[in-house]
Amino acid sequence: MPWGMMKQLPTPDAPLRIGTRGSPLALWQAHEGRRSLMAAFDLPEAAFEIVVIKVTGDQILDKALKEIGGKGLFTREIEEALLDGGIDIAVHSMKDMPTEQPEGLILNCYLPRADVRDAFVSPHVARLADLPEGAVVGSSSLRRRAQLRHGGPDLRMGLSRGKLQKRM
Repeated sequence: MPWGMMKQLPTPDAPLRIGTRGSPLALWQAHEGRRSLMAAFDLPEAAFEIVVIKVTGDQILDKALKEIGGKGLFTREIEEALLDGGIDIAVHSMKDMPTEQPEGLILNCYLPRADVRDAFVSPHVARLADLPEGAVVGSSSLRRRAQLRHGGPDLRMGLSRGKLQKRM
């Protein structure tokens, strides 16, 4: 619920419940959101509870997102928890957000954007340009796949989904 609608600020006895996915990135974002709220409202860490919610997108890793329902797979269960009162706010990566929000929910605050550059990781070469013809590059991002095809039309695309530590 928006801060303006709260009758009182959260306390250790009545913490604000922050819903998030359980991935390391999602947890980092939830903790960063909590740190920002603690600083903005001079509240202790105990005034917040981070609630991990399992989402469908984290459970189906062998298919492209467009085959199994799109971006909502990373937000649906968290949005349901917001709507039924199981959590008070949610933290998501913007890349996971669907274009339209469910009725009754709003997007009204954002953490500052971090480094926007992508990374290339390979045990064999230092740069994309050094990949041999026909090399396979894994990504589930449509944007990255399009950029790779543009820069290296001879590259083959492989699906790479799942938590960062597994993909590495």
